[in-house]
Amino acid sequence: MNLAKRVSALTPSATLAITAKAKELKADGHDVIGLGAGEPDFNTPKHIIEAAVRSMNEGHTKYTPSSGLAALKESIIEKFKRDQQIEYSQSEIIVCTGAKHALYTLFQVLLDEGDEVIIPTPYWVSYPEQVKLAGSHPVFVEGLEKNNFKISSEQLESAVTDKTKAVIINSPSNPTGMMYTEEELKALGEICLRHNILIISDEIYEKLIYGEKKHVSIAQLSPQLKEQTIIINGVSKSHSMTGWRIGYAAGNQTVIKAMTNLASHSTSNPTSIAQYGAIAAYNGPFEPVEEMRKAFEERLDRVYQLLVDIPGLTCVKPEGAFYLFPNVKKVAVACGFTEVDQFAEALLEEEKVAIVPGSGFGAPDNIRLSYATSLPLLEEAIQRIHRFVIDHSR
Repeated sequence: MNLAKRVSALTPSATLAITAKAKELKADGHDVIGLGAGEPDFNTPKHIIEAAVRSMNEGHTKYTPSSGLAALKESIIEKFKRDQQIEYSQSEIIVCTGAKHALYTLFQVLLDEGDEVIIPTPYWVSYPEQVKLAGSHPVFVEGLEKNNFKISSEQLESAVTDKTKAVIINSPSNPTGMMYTEEELKALGEICLRHNILIISDEIYEKLIYGEKKHVSIAQLSPQLKEQTIIINGVSKSHSMTGWRIGYAAGNQTVIKAMTNLASHSTSNPTSIAQYGAIAAYNGPFEPVEEMRKAFEERLDRVYQLLVDIPGLTCVKPEGAFYLFPNVKKVAVACGFTEVDQFAEALLEEEKVAIVPGSGFGAPDNIRLSYATSLPLLEEAIQRIHRFVIDHSR
């Protein structure tokens, strides 16, 4: 059977691959510590679960509008007013089956053959694959480690061509955890406005920020930038609702209408029960979100120091999300490996620590470690990595 060319060109998800291998070793009885997870290790807050159960008991188990429940859209509108001081109408919002589906649907309605989308590296693994599925070309711009993995306005300007349709901004970032400042966003936004480039602002980690940093959406900086931006967000990371599959896009009414039309022929609508859970998530209480954020910050402060104590390893301390993204190229070479991917494979086989190679994120010198697991397991994992490096460097 010959498959479609667009599918044959896809690269499997690096995060799912390492997770599958770790589960396989665990099933065989090995003591595996998995640091590849892209989801919080907390259960969904109780009031959200109760709201979903209540919706089922009240009979809300049928189709909903393709773009989502009006009540959920209103909760999202209130969230934008509360958090970013920006206003949207219901016609400017579509609720999707997760933020990943929102991105996929957006690319499908936005891109034509030959279009280009600028993607800063390191990037979330699905960005380039979804762009390719839409028949378009990802154009990578390197976010240098010395600039905290962020691209400059000069780099963006130099990457723009007459085929550039959009640029992706992910802040806080997966996999680096780094954030763009208001000044940096303004500089990038000016270029996008000048060249009429759509800004796709992935803000899925906005509630997981540490220290004194504050999340800034590029859409809140000016009415012109709001019109030029599609925000992608959802409840998966902020409310530990990854399995509920509720995300959304907010922005230009024409784009949202096109996404709604496509969704009506693909998913029909997001799951009704999950939407009622998402309403409860955005209506509060909000204390569980803050408790989870504080727990992640405590873990980060503890394991970051343990990690940078490993000889030869360097790591920019993240400002958000729940990932560490150390550069281990020198460590890998010192251990006798020519590639970081080999280092990661050997680490899993010998020390039973599952990490994700940075090659899947467009950064082959790095690895991604998720600290969305308990502090004792994190400390044990870092100790195993340290031991592995010392043993192989002798």
